[in-house]
Amino acid sequence: MPQLFTLLTIGAFAAMAVASPVAAPAITAAPSLDKRASCTFSGSNGAASASASQQKCSTIVLSNVAVPSGVTLDLSKLNDGTHVIFEGTTTWGHKEWKGPLLQISGKDITVTGASGAKLNPDGKRWWDGKGDKGVTKPKFFAAHKLTGKSYINNLYIENTPVQAVSINGCNGLTINQMTIDNKAGDSAGGHNTDGFDIGSSSNIVINGAKVYNQDDCVAINSGTDITFSGGYCSGGHGLSIGSVGGRSDNTVENVTFKDSTVTNSDNGIRVKAKSGTTGSIKGVTYSGITLSSIKKYGILVEQNYNGGDLHGSPTGGIPISNLKLDNISGTKAVASSGHNIAIVCASGACPSWTWNKVSVTGGKTYGSCQNVPSVAKC
Repeated sequence: MPQLFTLLTIGAFAAMAVASPVAAPAITAAPSLDKRASCTFSGSNGAASASASQQKCSTIVLSNVAVPSGVTLDLSKLNDGTHVIFEGTTTWGHKEWKGPLLQISGKDITVTGASGAKLNPDGKRWWDGKGDKGVTKPKFFAAHKLTGKSYINNLYIENTPVQAVSINGCNGLTINQMTIDNKAGDSAGGHNTDGFDIGSSSNIVINGAKVYNQDDCVAINSGTDITFSGGYCSGGHGLSIGSVGGRSDNTVENVTFKDSTVTNSDNGIRVKAKSGTTGSIKGVTYSGITLSSIKKYGILVEQNYNGGDLHGSPTGGIPISNLKLDNISGTKAVASSGHNIAIVCASGACPSWTWNKVSVTGGKTYGSCQNVPSVAKC
């Protein structure tokens, strides 16, 4: 019996040994995108190198980059979550072309201007007093298709040839403490130097911007859920909606301008609908706006914009509804040769306005107002 037990035991252990699997070789995990490098680029080759390497870097530092003439500093293929940092002074060579000089796109992107950094395309080399006309001038910054939770923080932009920042196709972009300083163009031929042009974008917030220029501080041509807060605008055409109409997207809805100053400008508040076109301007609020040293119009709302302000008869194809003006301070703000308020609406095309604590004085009364809502004063 002991001999039988021994044989059975030996057989069982042998079977177990045969059944035991062979250990599989270890598999090395693929490198994570979180381990991408921090990359620094500088000098005359910096733009080309940054563009070529943008998908290899989690952080891109642009230090004193000198972009050659006729070249876009192109960061339009960034990986999600990339951080772009500008250091020192970024410059661009001179060439007559359309640009843009800078282009940034992507999801959850953060763009930061380091302390003392400047983006300076030296626009006076193009300025001829003719803006979009005259010599061909490059637009500056195409901030297009920035989505998710993207941020542009503390950029200082100086002397753009024409329009400064174009926001288009964006959803979820916040811009904090940007300065656009084109004041040199006041005496050197700057023209059409818009601060922010916004189109076909949603969930846009601009906080604490300072704009010195010779055209619209902000112009919203289309888009929804947009806020401009704590801004300072000098030298341009004010805080503008439009002109709206004649584009592929002609809807502006849920826009707020608040707690901002417009000074030394042609206009303070301006809402422009193109005559003979269709679209919608709805739910625009101006709140806590301070006006001073306005040359032409303190407040201008028009449905007869046609290549210029107040041209011809208004049309109602673009209703201006739910317009709210609250706490607009402009006592003695308008030049004696200018007009305090001008409102020209088509019949029934400016419904449901709110008008509260609006004081704009110093200029003349506009004598050709039409179809002014009962709550407003012209």
